[in-house]
Amino acid sequence: MTPLTSRPVRAEPGHTPALPGDARPGTDTPLLLAAGTVILPDRELTPGWVEVRGGLIVACGAGEPPRAADVDLPAGVLAPGFVDVHNHGGGGVSFNDPDTATVAVRIAETHRDHGTTTLMASLVTAPIEEMERLVRALAELVRDGLLAGIHLEGPWLSPAHRGAHAEQLLLLPDPAGVDRLLGAGGGAVRMVTIAPELEGGLEAVARIVEYGAVAAIGHTDADYDLTRAAIAAGATAGTHLFNAMRPLHHREPGAALAMLEDPTVFAELVADGVHLHPAVVRLITESPARPVFVTDAMAAAGAEEGDYKLGALDVRVADGEARLVDGTIAGSVLTLSHAVRYAVLTAGVPLALAIRAATQNPADLLALADRGRIRPGLRADLVLLDADLTVRATLQAGAWV
Repeated sequence: MTPLTSRPVRAEPGHTPALPGDARPGTDTPLLLAAGTVILPDRELTPGWVEVRGGLIVACGAGEPPRAADVDLPAGVLAPGFVDVHNHGGGGVSFNDPDTATVAVRIAETHRDHGTTTLMASLVTAPIEEMERLVRALAELVRDGLLAGIHLEGPWLSPAHRGAHAEQLLLLPDPAGVDRLLGAGGGAVRMVTIAPELEGGLEAVARIVEYGAVAAIGHTDADYDLTRAAIAAGATAGTHLFNAMRPLHHREPGAALAMLEDPTVFAELVADGVHLHPAVVRLITESPARPVFVTDAMAAAGAEEGDYKLGALDVRVADGEARLVDGTIAGSVLTLSHAVRYAVLTAGVPLALAIRAATQNPADLLALADRGRIRPGLRADLVLLDADLTVRATLQAGAWV
């Protein structure tokens, strides 16, 4: 790590700055960052500055910083570190792979290189005994702080909208099965995707919430009214809206519209140019629901294209798309930094709204009160972006990563 200096480091387009010092827990070394734009929870500072010490944000303000900044991006953006609540893998490996600790570190490092400082491990459908083993192993990494939690995307999904989940492994959400998987996590399972129209589905939604996990409606054939009933039962999120669910129709608006019109619902979207048209990205981000950018990344994110596995299914990755042999979309090769860039530069989403969809909204979804915002007293998870929204550097708990 480059030692802290008194000379400001100014970063212009095309130049990566030498990054001085850090402010990890246990250190009193202050670090002052300045940028042309600083994204706060409720407004933008243009320009602005943030001071970090002891792994925490200790101050922020508009205009010129109180002393010479240690790092200055006059044409750049300073934002909270990205929070990805739906991620299956990256760096060539998947959370469903057997060597749990090794692959989790590799996936976290791959996405951290792109500004993601908080990551939840998503599991695709597998035999329930295998899912139980993976939950127990990943729960240790949640307790160690590497992961923010575990997301079960299956096995309680609709066969009609199964996406890249093996149909023969899908199950009905009986109480014993819900107890088995959520109990195995000991509180580490933070979100479960469920199709509420399945037998016992609404009861399972309530049971998931009783465990302290988020019930997310997805991979579902539920109609509008049943989706409203699931929200009334406690569901507060929608898994990658419009993908793997009954389509919108003017006489039967389906699950997506029921979630989009509800301000209590967190609406996941995959902003990669494959899952959604740019106009639909704008529609979701501007709806009453709270938009949450997710990657739904599989192993090929940050790795070479080619042939992969997603759970039990074969996936071919080519031209930036991950698909099963029948053409079904099978996750993505997305990073949250690319999602933000695509949303702003291609879909026309306002910068602050896009940043919040990748930071404070997903943090709120998981009730992570110590991150996702630039505010004194919160964890110093920060990302420095160029004028073209390319990640230049990342701080995690006050340390350059």
